[in-house]
Amino acid sequence: MTATVNLPGRPESIDLGVEETAVIVNDMQNGFASAGGFLDKAGFDISGAASVTERVAVVLDVARAVGLPIFYFQNGFDAQLNSAPEGSPIWHKSPALRLMRQRPELVGTLLTKGTWDYAIIESLKPHPEDIVIDKPRANCFAGTNLDMLLRARGIRNIVVIGISSNVGVEWTMRDGLTREYFCVMLEDATMPAGPAFVHEATIFNVENFIGWVSTTDDFENAF
Repeated sequence: MTATVNLPGRPESIDLGVEETAVIVNDMQNGFASAGGFLDKAGFDISGAASVTERVAVVLDVARAVGLPIFYFQNGFDAQLNSAPEGSPIWHKSPALRLMRQRPELVGTLLTKGTWDYAIIESLKPHPEDIVIDKPRANCFAGTNLDMLLRARGIRNIVVIGISSNVGVEWTMRDGLTREYFCVMLEDATMPAGPAFVHEATIFNVENFIGWVSTTDDFENAF
């Protein structure tokens, strides 16, 4: 029988089987977390990225210490845009693709595989035992084999951290719920792409409709 921890959270605490829990690291890439990256160039406030990076590092240290599987995700596109051809909705809605169309000198540099922008930030480089997955959409389940990899390991609970709370984090948790995963967001280990109120909106959505909200300190103490 798997060991169980009780994680304080909202709307209530939640029991998590240690062997049934994985950590999802969403988009901790230069494009999202570093000065001069995509979000910064697009005019988004990334002042919270340093704090989020520190919190994510704590979560990963704890996860590795107790043997939780860690899945890193990198969001972006191949240089030929095979996964986002003209006419695709994402071609129209991706802020990175729009910005590259508006500024031709940036073509092939934002969230493009093989570039600095696409790479995971240096301070959070994956360990050899971590699983790194490319994703062509914000949602970590869309166009990836995440669901299969989780089920193969008997995972029922996912702890989602990283950037951005209102996009990839929330989107992944919504899809996780529909796939029967218990989803937890650590609110201080993520930040929004946009103003603070959208982060609060995501917290409201998670608490009331999607999963559970907790903190890095509570995660560390519980595990």
